[in-house]
Amino acid sequence: MIEIRHVDYTYGGPKILKNINAVIEEGEVLGIIGPSGAGKTTLLRILLGQLTPTAGSIHIGSGQQLAVGYVPQIDAGERTFPITVEETVMLGATAMSARRPWFDRGEKRRARSILERLGIGDLNETRLSELSGGQFQRVLIGRALMSQPNLLVLDEPTSGIDLQTRNQVLELIEDLRRDGYSVVLTTHDLNWVAAHLPRIICLNREVIADGAPLDVLTREVVKATYNADMDVLIHNGRPVIVDSAGEVPK
Repeated sequence: MIEIRHVDYTYGGPKILKNINAVIEEGEVLGIIGPSGAGKTTLLRILLGQLTPTAGSIHIGSGQQLAVGYVPQIDAGERTFPITVEETVMLGATAMSARRPWFDRGEKRRARSILERLGIGDLNETRLSELSGGQFQRVLIGRALMSQPNLLVLDEPTSGIDLQTRNQVLELIEDLRRDGYSVVLTTHDLNWVAAHLPRIICLNREVIADGAPLDVLTREVVKATYNADMDVLIHNGRPVIVDSAGEVPK
C-alpha cells in the first residue's frame, strides 16, 4: 500500500529521521514505538502529507489512491467545546463541505451510520464533556472515518485511558482492520503493544527493528531504542518489558 524509501527529515539541525525504510501493507495494523524525540510524530506528519521528506520518498501502491484519516492524541480542552457527538463526527466531512456552510442529509446519515458502527449511536446528541475517555476516543475515530479514508493514523490512542478502555480501543482497531482499513499508530505503552499488535517498528531517529513483537523486542533492541537497560521476559508467549533490576543500592 505504502513504501517509505530512504526517508530523512531535518528541521534545519540534526536529522530527526535517518534513512527510514518501511512498507505499510493494505489491511494491516502497524505500531511505532520509541522514546520522546525519536521522530514518531514527524514520521506521522510525513504520512499525513503535512511534511515533505528532506531526502527519500513515499510511494503509493500502483493503481491506489491514498486517503488518510488522522486521530490526534486526546486533548482534554477539546472536550469543553459545546457541541454534540454527532456534530463532532460530521466535522470530519469539512474538507468535502468547503463549498457550503452546512452538512447535507447524506453526510448526516453517514455520521449516524459511523456512530452505530462504533457502538455509540445512542450518544449522538450527547455533549463531549459528558463522555468517558473511551467514548471520546471513539468519537475522534468517527470524525476521522467521515473523510472515507483507507489509512487511519492514530497518535497515542491509548494515552490517558484505563486498562479496560485500552482493550476496548484495541478491539475496535482490530474490527476496523477486518473492515479493510490499514492502521498506523504510535504508543509509549510497550507492554500493551507487545501483547497485542502483530507488527511494530522500533524507532529512534532510524529504524532499530521491524517485525513481530516476539521477534524484535529483545533486550538489545530495547536498549538501542530507549537507551536504557530493561529486561525482556516471555509470558504466555508474549514479551513483557520490565525495568532491569541492576544493583541494589547499599
